[in-house]
Amino acid sequence: MQETNAPETSAPRKTSLNLSEIMGYLPHRYPFLMIDRVIEMESKQRIVAIKNVTINEQFFQGHFPGHPIMPGVLMVEAIAQAGGTLLLTEIPDRDEMLMVFTGIDNAKFKRPVIPGDQLRIEVKVLNWRPRAVKMEGTITVEGKVACVAVVTCMLVPRRRKAAAETGAETAE
Repeated sequence: MQETNAPETSAPRKTSLNLSEIMGYLPHRYPFLMIDRVIEMESKQRIVAIKNVTINEQFFQGHFPGHPIMPGVLMVEAIAQAGGTLLLTEIPDRDEMLMVFTGIDNAKFKRPVIPGDQLRIEVKVLNWRPRAVKMEGTITVEGKVACVAVVTCMLVPRRRKAAAETGAETAE
């Protein structure tokens, strides 16, 4: 009898991420990290993330005192961060790259987001290229749309800290 080996299968792709894993992909940190958990992820297709909004968010101190409302621009940032997480899971040299906004289109804000709300951030890929992605994001709270926007993001090389320090020393 001839022995046969079954073909090797690669480990299944992760479809969810906890906060520590998200921070392994995104450079953002408190107070600017806008996603707490990824609950669904399909490679190069879509991602669903969660953001728990609390009164402790720094922006509520000034937006607006006595009537706290999450700024719309931060909801768009949450869409970009969720989409960026999806993008960065596909990039092997992600530690040497930085994801930046290149466009925001058709942003609409349908209802206010207040402390205690949980954002469900669903981002669908419209156009995927190796270093740039166009995505459509929808944020819902209890099934009701709070924000929609189309964002484009691009990967650019990170400026190395050592190179930046060296450049500063020679410029003196």
